[in-house]
Amino acid sequence: MTLLNISLRAAGAGHAAARLVLPFELRQKSRLLAKLDSGEEVGLTLPRGTLLRGGDRLQASDGRIVEVVAAPEEVSIVRSSDARQLARAAYHLGNRHVSLQVSTDAVYYVHDHVLDDMLRGLGLTVEFGHLPFEPEAGAYSQAATHGHAHDHGSGHEHGHLHHHG
Repeated sequence: MTLLNISLRAAGAGHAAARLVLPFELRQKSRLLAKLDSGEEVGLTLPRGTLLRGGDRLQASDGRIVEVVAAPEEVSIVRSSDARQLARAAYHLGNRHVSLQVSTDAVYYVHDHVLDDMLRGLGLTVEFGHLPFEPEAGAYSQAATHGHAHDHGSGHEHGHLHHHG
């Protein structure tokens, strides 16, 4: 088994020889057994509190560079051109400690029908998508200060969307 244990963090850290595709839940783990997209099994050992983002690079113990890819996930999307409505959505979701991805006109969270219904009750429209999920790291998170060099802002509009209610 290959041991991936050095986080490089720089987008230009060399050509990636392999890809590690993970959902958000697994990109938060410091110890993980996973498979590269080639099917090769790997063990991931990172400092506690590390949050991997799509585009991050890891170095394998054999020297290979491995690119982390944010796997598409089922997400709920709340869009509004009304900043107050989006702020209300973010407030109510944050009050429930829900991880959120925030863009200029939408908030995204891992799909949850109970939360969807709550937001519809506030007069918001909830859509469904299958997209890479890159939530905010959190103000007190060690990962929030790691100086991420590439943007994960609003570039996730390209997925498959379904409108629900």
